[in-house]
Amino acid sequence: MHPEARPEITHYTYRVTWSAEDDEFVATCVEFPSLSWLAPSQIGALQGLEDLVREVIGDMAVQGEPVPQPFADRSYSGKFNLRVGESLHRELAMRAAEDGMSLNQYVLGKLRAA
Repeated sequence: MHPEARPEITHYTYRVTWSAEDDEFVATCVEFPSLSWLAPSQIGALQGLEDLVREVIGDMAVQGEPVPQPFADRSYSGKFNLRVGESLHRELAMRAAEDGMSLNQYVLGKLRAA
């Protein structure tokens, strides 16, 4: 991504959870795993992290570093390749056959349940 094409910070993937260890809410961002923000309220934690993300993106742009694209703005084909060992492949194929479905359907069901 070009430094001029800064993503909208609200498009990033945020999570706010309670931290018993810190006795505060902690906000995190999937696209910036090294960043977090603590605050007494959920909204305060999210706002603090959004401000930090905005600042970090600005610094990255100034330094000419690539800025992570939000997962929400990325396009996905719906396909990915996964290599497994021969014995696991065989076991999955047998389980799928026992359940009367294709290997793809079987694995997709397991992924959805995870």
